[in-house]
Amino acid sequence: MTHLDTEIQELKSDVMEMWSLVINQLKKSQEAILTFNKQIANEIHVNEKRVDAFELKLNMDCEKILALFNPVAIDLRFVLAALKINYNLERIGDYANGISHIIRDADKPFPKELLEETRILEMFETSIEMITEAFNSFEQEDKHLVANLFYKDKKLDEINLNSNKQICAMIRKDPDCAEQSLNLLAVIRKLERVGDQTLNIAEEIIFFIEAKVLRHSRPKKKE
Repeated sequence: MTHLDTEIQELKSDVMEMWSLVINQLKKSQEAILTFNKQIANEIHVNEKRVDAFELKLNMDCEKILALFNPVAIDLRFVLAALKINYNLERIGDYANGISHIIRDADKPFPKELLEETRILEMFETSIEMITEAFNSFEQEDKHLVANLFYKDKKLDEINLNSNKQICAMIRKDPDCAEQSLNLLAVIRKLERVGDQTLNIAEEIIFFIEAKVLRHSRPKKKE
């Protein structure tokens, strides 16, 4: 194994470690919403510093490999993909941290009916499945493992698109739940972005494996 091979393997290992941390952050944010556990929300906030530290380290490691080893072909594609995946993972970490802030600032638990009506838990499950499947695809270098991500992202989009009407209806029905409803709307927006970031990651995995760039061929979403 060459020195470059060793560096590539260490980079992949570090990306996977950061990935696992981000998945855990998202799972904790789901648990904190469901149980209204402010301690878990605080843990997410503290771990955000680890996510940021990982991003800086991975950026520097990628720059070092590019500068010192001048990688080509699949090695170059891997480093470029790792750079972009690193950015997207950090963004997902930000969304999980943003959700933790909503929980930390809330005065009371979210009613079960409100969670069910907004389909928040369904969004959490779907987004966690997506990022986990992307992780498995990256680890095994198997592009087929991300085949269902585009379908699952449509589910997140559908819930997000219907959320305004649902939230308005709930507020009209019970004005006292207005603040909680708007907070859950903010969570919905963040989870929809998690789906977008995960699709970006899937594209980088495919680029790494097949040298295909799909970003410009993917239909743009309506704002």
